Amino acid sequence: MEDNRNWMMNNSNNMNWNMQSADGLNVLDNMTNCNNMQNCECNQSQATREEMMERIKSLNFAITELGLYLDTHVDDQKALCLHRKYCKEYRELTDKYQKVYGPLTIQFPCNKWRWIEEPWPWERGNF
Repeated sequence: MEDNRNWMMNNSNNMNWNMQSADGLNVLDNMTNCNNMQNCECNQSQATREEMMERIKSLNFAITELGLYLDTHVDDQKALCLHRKYCKEYRELTDKYQKVYGPLTIQFPCNKWRWIEEPWPWERGNF
């Protein structure tokens, strides 16, 4: 267990896998720079959406694990700082994702009920 915590603290850069912070993701620019919008929608948009979702999941995991670590290491300022950083990035990225692709949870406020617009999990084939 100790090795896992040390790995997470020492290798926190692994969380930044080939992706910039939430501010660096520019989904709308990527979508408009394509020559063929049909290919763009299928390839670029889906890849970006999957990358954003993967990053959201990674941040959620890191936040949960750091929270558990901080339960027993309350004075670890490095872990606390990292927890705050990940929470901020998580909020920004989930807001950005939900504005482009629709709600992740029922708690996301929106002007229109969009749940029915997206493919159902069994229609996507990637669940």
